[in-house]
Formats: sequence, C-alpha cells, structure tokens
Amino acid sequence: MTEPRKDTWIILGASSSIARAFIRRLAAQGHALILTGRDTDDLARLAADCSARGARSVTRVPIDARNAATFAPVLNHASAQEGQLSCAVFLGSMPDQSEIDADPSLIEGVIADSFTGAATFLQGLAPLMEARGGGTIVGVGSVAGDRGRLGNYVYGAAKAGFATYLSGLRNRLGRSGVHVMTVKPGPVDTAMTWGLGKQPFMTTPEAVADDILKGLAKKRNVLYTAGIWRFVMFAIRAIPEPIFKKMSI
Repeated sequence: MTEPRKDTWIILGASSSIARAFIRRLAAQGHALILTGRDTDDLARLAADCSARGARSVTRVPIDARNAATFAPVLNHASAQEGQLSCAVFLGSMPDQSEIDADPSLIEGVIADSFTGAATFLQGLAPLMEARGGGTIVGVGSVAGDRGRLGNYVYGAAKAGFATYLSGLRNRLGRSGVHVMTVKPGPVDTAMTWGLGKQPFMTTPEAVADDILKGLAKKRNVLYTAGIWRFVMFAIRAIPEPIFKKMSI
C-alpha cells in the first residue's frame, strides 16, 4: 500500500483559532510544519503541541503581515525542504467598522493583514511551488468579501481582494499541478467574533478545519463553511442595489 504523501506545510497566522484546529490535524497526519506569526511565545507552545501529536518536524519563524521583509526567512527555509510545499493562510484583522470610521488610518493595517501581506508572501512562494510541480494553497477569506455590507465593508473589501487574487493564482498555478482553494467561512466562534452577539449559522474552528480537509480531498476551488453560506450569499448578492443599500445586514 502506498503511504499518503507528506508535505511541508507553511502556516501563515498560526495563532488563529481556525489555524490551530487545522494544524493539529496536519500534525496528526505526520506532515512537516513551518509555523509563522507575530507571537513567538505562542508559536513555541503550539510547536510543542504539534510535535507531541506526531508532526514530522516543526519550525517556528516569526513574521509580520505588515512587513514584507520578514517573509524572506520563511521562504528560504521552505526552499531548503525536500518534497512538496503547501501553504495555508489564516491572516486577517477586523476592527469594528465604527472604529475605522472614526480613524481611517486603521484601513492600511486591515488591508495588509487580510489581503496584501498574504498576497505578497504567496507571490514569493509561487515560483517554488511551480518548480516542484505540485502542492496546495489554502487561502482563508470570508463571506464578508462577497458583497460590501454596512457593518464591515473595509474588512469585506480586503477579503474580496484576496479572493480575486486567489482566483488568479489558481489560474496560474493550476497549470503546474498546484491546487489553490479559497475558503469562505461564515461567522466562526473565535476571538474575532467575540462581542458581536449571536450570529446566524455560527460554526466552530474545528468544524471549519474538518471542512477544509474534506474540500482539499475533493479538489474544491471555492469552499463555503458552513455550506449553507453558499446559498445565503447567493441570495444576498441577488438583492437589487437600490433595495440593498437601505438594508442593515
């Protein structure tokens, strides 16, 4: 029996709740992990947990999505690894829209955290994956990117840009055997949504991680999780603009 392929997975934003759930599953499958993020102490704890769960190897590299100069050590380490490279992106920040309205300077950080930082990193990683002729990229966006809404339109704009970027990257890298999957979660019970009150069809980080693995097994291009959000967002996108701009959804 052929043993399943073990990739080296680069995790951007490893400290997020969804990333943690996904990483635990990769570790149990015996993959090598390159964990990145800003909180070095948290990365150390997470690395120890991954090793205990069976990861083939675990490397920690601090990065800041707002500082592209921090990406080089990750790319250099990845290029030194044998076999296929894969990457999962869990970066993002979502200040309350009222905070952004009061201080528009916050927009730059939201865009960097939720779109341009990841896109810049993936542009550097893409040639490595093309050269090896395989691997997987998982880009975690949001249903908020499907249509600009009153409560989070800056965050939604960033995630819309990231989704469009991933679509183009999928077109490019698919020609080299690299699969790119865009993930669009609805509300997830994480620190990002605490304080927002009860949200419809809220899911958990563990459920999202399981959905991601199922989506990868099926080679999905775009994955909504929970799946009902595909139909919810179809309905929201279908609302005529003169009506939609008067709504508070």
